[in-house]
Amino acid sequence: MSGRQIKTPLRLRLGVAVALLCSTAPSMALNTGTIVSSALSPDCLEYRVVGICYWLRCSLSGCSVRTSVKVRHYVPDAVVSSYSNTGENPWGEIRTMSLPNPTAQAGGDGTSNLDHENNLAKFKNADVIGHPGGELFNQFSSSFGYSCQGVGTAFMPYLLSTLDTPAWRYNMPEAVYPEALIPGQREVGSRSGMSLWGSVYPRGGFLHQSDDYKAGAVVAQRAGDIVTRRGQPHVYQPVLASARDGYWPAGALMETDPSTGKWQELTPRASSSCMVFPHDETLTQARRGDYAWALWRPYSCCQRRGQTFLGSVDFN
Repeated sequence: MSGRQIKTPLRLRLGVAVALLCSTAPSMALNTGTIVSSALSPDCLEYRVVGICYWLRCSLSGCSVRTSVKVRHYVPDAVVSSYSNTGENPWGEIRTMSLPNPTAQAGGDGTSNLDHENNLAKFKNADVIGHPGGELFNQFSSSFGYSCQGVGTAFMPYLLSTLDTPAWRYNMPEAVYPEALIPGQREVGSRSGMSLWGSVYPRGGFLHQSDDYKAGAVVAQRAGDIVTRRGQPHVYQPVLASARDGYWPAGALMETDPSTGKWQELTPRASSSCMVFPHDETLTQARRGDYAWALWRPYSCCQRRGQTFLGSVDFN
């Protein structure tokens, strides 16, 4: 897709729009309009020229080598919701996708009914839905130059934990994976740095974490981890594209590594910036344990300038 050049005043207007629509003030109910407007984020986009692509173009008059600019930026592929009560996804318009069923009901936290004890046992449902802001985002990203196509399809359900009961509620078979049994493997945060939020495995809805925001973030990380890989023991569809000449899509998401993906908070606070877990920003606790983030993924691409792709060179 060739990026259409837009005059600078429009870029300024987009910047003002994102400042107004995606401020760090506490948000109201999450809806599609709010999610679409959140895609106008220069911080999350992180547009960069990273190299040069070489193409061989041949015609009746002969062959020549042509070049095109290689760019890299992030794309909001999906919305990942992490919420306590089954059937109550904070994104209201898609709530009917993940209603309770005979194998997935209720939810919430464990309790000892003793006020002096911390409630450590948490359970979160998780849904991964295609980001609805693709068309607006494409206009926004093309104002910076040539832009790359993401893989997410608007409103596509990539993972619904209510349909993934054996893995999500019983941790089968991942409860016996080495990543789940050996401390220090695949963790969100650091034990030595006293910033451990939780472990990625087993990738289900249960974990022990006294902070509800951190519990929601770890479960969102687990859901993102699943859908960005193929052949996982879950009921889901991968959010992955295949590489082709002049196009390098995002790969597997890895915790704490922004080069594989980053998160934009949508609720309980709407943010115009992206980050990875763990982070040092203010953690706003949701009243009903409902959280949602947009998952932005990195893509690189360059415009086709010939019949044969000869390769690319990246700048240091």
